[in-house]
Amino acid sequence: MRLLVVEDDFKLQRMLRRGLSEAGFEVDVAADGECALDLARRDTFDAIVLDLMIPRVSGPEVLRTLRREKRTIPVLVLTARDSPEDKVAGLDGGADDYLTKPFVFAELAARLRALLRRSTGIENAVIRIGDMEVDTALRRARRGGQILPLRAREYALLEFLALRRGQVVSRSQVFDHLFGPDSETLANTMDVHVSRLRNVIDRGFDRPLLHTVRGQGYRLDENA
Repeated sequence: MRLLVVEDDFKLQRMLRRGLSEAGFEVDVAADGECALDLARRDTFDAIVLDLMIPRVSGPEVLRTLRREKRTIPVLVLTARDSPEDKVAGLDGGADDYLTKPFVFAELAARLRALLRRSTGIENAVIRIGDMEVDTALRRARRGGQILPLRAREYALLEFLALRRGQVVSRSQVFDHLFGPDSETLANTMDVHVSRLRNVIDRGFDRPLLHTVRGQGYRLDENA
């Protein structure tokens, strides 16, 4: 899950980046509203964590602009403004969730995972594809009742595909999710991760779940 964290307090920004990265998220940061809008227009994020009191373009104006431009990316407002009126204004202004500072990291991560599930039409933390279960809360997967030995990058790829089960995901989408659109990582590095994931989830099982769609990308599905 790739996040854009918009926070002008650099100490908190670093803490958010470190904590969310340790929770399994890919994190980009912006220190002001203008930079946030530029990044949101240019890159693909799964969710935005948005402070309201940021320079250049305010948080509420960032939110209004995103919604005016028909950008449906989920936005979680993370702010010190804790009055009921502020919460109502934030949610009515287009925010998908509202969390006040100080906060608990575990709750922030759980709310972000819930936002992503809702945005992709997934209701439960555990996603089932055939005989495989992907637990997005515990960040692990099982197939045939056995825990799959996934490295962090392989799990990130599996979760990304599982949240889009049955859909063809392009190679560029996979690359951007794993490394970011501006990464200088070679494309064959992505191919190595896809190959490793396929070996872990499909080797030794009768029915493959990870399919390559020639000329288009990849699909995670129990159907061939």
